[in-house]
Amino acid sequence: MSSPPVRPALRERYDRRQQEVVDQAARVFAQRGYHATSIDDLIEATGLTRGGLYHYIGSKQDLLFRIHEELLEPLLERAREILSADADPETHLRALVREWVAHVERHRDHMLVFDQERRTVEEEPRWAEVRRARKDFEDLLAGVLDRGRREGIFAMADPQLTLLALLGMVNYLPQWYTPRGRLDADGIAAGYCDALLDGIRVR
Repeated sequence: MSSPPVRPALRERYDRRQQEVVDQAARVFAQRGYHATSIDDLIEATGLTRGGLYHYIGSKQDLLFRIHEELLEPLLERAREILSADADPETHLRALVREWVAHVERHRDHMLVFDQERRTVEEEPRWAEVRRARKDFEDLLAGVLDRGRREGIFAMADPQLTLLALLGMVNYLPQWYTPRGRLDADGIAAGYCDALLDGIRVR
């Protein structure tokens, strides 16, 4: 992979094209599987030459890490922004789930690749950063649920099980979601929150 340009205009164009390469790779990996995808498949998908492809990536595995990193870091940053605003636990939870579901909608291919191929990279040193980001996001969710419990808004016999149920609902979403479906991202997020909160909200 070449070093990125220094001049701002050239760097912006380089970053934009590199992002397109990562997104195209996510689509191909999701459809074919990481191991079944060849460099020639990526060349065909991106429209680049072999040299052009390696101008933006270091290797096929590097692409896999980029897909995983881009799935988690932007979501984690946005979640922290949401929680920095003053709001009650239910409002925070609904805002987090809405942003989370919208993120899954925008990155469905990335999510599918994450689920399919995490075992390919989870022993690599770089996976520690992905694992950290995932744990940080889960801790933010757990913190909102715990705050609701402490403030007498939520009642949970098993907070960890409640968290796992929420993670399972949203993380399974890429398996069935379609943009042409009956519900959009906001509708799905509201439905998930209603289903969860009806079970834990103090009446």
